[in-house]
Amino acid sequence: MSSQEIRKLFLEFFKKKGHAIVLSSSLIPDDPSVLLTTAGMQQFKRYYTGELNPEKDFGSRNTTSVQKSFRTSDIDEVGDDSHLTFFEMLGNFSFGGYFKKEAIEYGHDFITKEMGLKIDYVSVFEGDKEVPADSESEEIWKSLGVKKIKKFGRKDNFWGPTGSEGPCGPTTEIYVQGVEIWNIVFNEYYQNADKTLSPLKQKGVDTGMGLERLAMVSQGKKNIFETDLFEPLMYKIKELAPNLPDKIARVFADHVRGSAFLICDGLLPSNKEAGYILRRLLRRVLAYKSVHDVHADVFPELLEIIHEKYGNFYKELKDTKKILGAMEDEKFKFEKALSQGLLEIEHNKIGRMTGISSTAIAFKLYETYGMPLEVTMEMAPKDMTKNINKEEFERMFKKHQEISRAGQVKKFGGHGLILNTGELKAGSEEELKKVTRLHTATHLLHQALRDVLGDSVHQMGSDITTERTRFDFTFGRKLTKEEVGKVEEIVNKKVKDDLPVAFKELPKEEAEKTGALHFFKEKYPDMVKVYYVGKSLKDAYSKEFCGGPHVTHTGEIGKIKIAKEEAVGAGTRRIRAVVE
Repeated sequence: MSSQEIRKLFLEFFKKKGHAIVLSSSLIPDDPSVLLTTAGMQQFKRYYTGELNPEKDFGSRNTTSVQKSFRTSDIDEVGDDSHLTFFEMLGNFSFGGYFKKEAIEYGHDFITKEMGLKIDYVSVFEGDKEVPADSESEEIWKSLGVKKIKKFGRKDNFWGPTGSEGPCGPTTEIYVQGVEIWNIVFNEYYQNADKTLSPLKQKGVDTGMGLERLAMVSQGKKNIFETDLFEPLMYKIKELAPNLPDKIARVFADHVRGSAFLICDGLLPSNKEAGYILRRLLRRVLAYKSVHDVHADVFPELLEIIHEKYGNFYKELKDTKKILGAMEDEKFKFEKALSQGLLEIEHNKIGRMTGISSTAIAFKLYETYGMPLEVTMEMAPKDMTKNINKEEFERMFKKHQEISRAGQVKKFGGHGLILNTGELKAGSEEELKKVTRLHTATHLLHQALRDVLGDSVHQMGSDITTERTRFDFTFGRKLTKEEVGKVEEIVNKKVKDDLPVAFKELPKEEAEKTGALHFFKEKYPDMVKVYYVGKSLKDAYSKEFCGGPHVTHTGEIGKIKIAKEEAVGAGTRRIRAVVE
């Protein structure tokens, strides 16, 4: 069965079982506790806690998806038979709709009947001092005829949240041909920030099965790189570089594929956070390309295959020009950084210059030229790399992060914040005035975008500092210069008109009837404030659910300038604006 057939079969199976099919969310999450989307449940986190209503949003308490996922912990393992960075996670989820019996029966039926595979064994949670053994799951498996059941502790059969807190619970895992392919999580608890557990008011089911592993066992392959997901990529790499070692060829396939998906979701290489992960992937490929003397231009060749293989299912991959452009731009930067970095190594006479350690030089190469440690380890002379201490490098890296964070605090006054709503931050009365002006400007931007682009524009998030406002919104393409100019013109006209700004507190249902805009993912209280720009709520230019603070008249804002407009994910754009 091909990977395409498996995706289709999985979604159709759960659709027949009353699950709503939900499209994959972006690899760039809106959850600040995680760097990248690592599991299918991340987009559903707030449905498990009861903050959002699945029946309202999906028409069902049960959903299913094929989620793009990315795990940075496995970067160094890529090249063996099973580890990847980017992967696809097949999942079914329930938010109070069903629990252990149905979830286990669905898993059993899909594997044995739909896929025609034999379950070797399953595992369940053995229990500990805090959480009892999952004897219920054990009995359900026995009733289905599965005789081999293994019991494990927290490390193997208890799923914790991807961030510091969140839903969690015991798991049961399905093994086929000795490979763990499906993890079924029973969310019974909420892990608090202090790691203590509280019972969830509403129990839920969260499952995850790697498409790549399922394809491997169903296609009878020895490893994931022999499946139809990777075979054309591996063939092309060997054609371009016949002498490339198998492990490095696998790195090429994984890293270029992962990079393509990150870029199409709006990420660009950088030296910070998720952008640094992308930079590591691309520069690792380029470093290996140089070390192994590969002259072929691998990015366009492999990207064409990735688009052919995945483009029908993931429509966001269609913009290959944008993806290739980002890759080629990073290639240019890498080549420049490489020549400067190697020159730096030569000038410092590594191993012979007193007082400067090889680790310090490696960190300087990262800090100054953006060369990841892995690239330096590949490219630098052996008399340098043999003396590099990875633990020392990590300590330098953490210190660098602490200094960067301290700089951020300093930007907001240095002695704590007098305002921190998550969206707005200010460390002094002066800064509070600045963010307040920008906050009201953001409301005007939101409405002006709808004026120019249509009512399909909805807020996806915002972040305001003393320097700028950042506003994310739904829209499927890049804005033209004319559109950006028109948005600016409208907002500045409203500023010039010096319109009054006020609010009215209303019951949520009544507030919704006024047509006031609101963040569709947010859970609002029964009584809400509606801030409006204009002489009355009925005739207001802009009206939104909001807690404030705002200026009293738009004339206080100042002239607005859109500094940048960019993509942050499939169907999501971002505007950065300043006030002068």
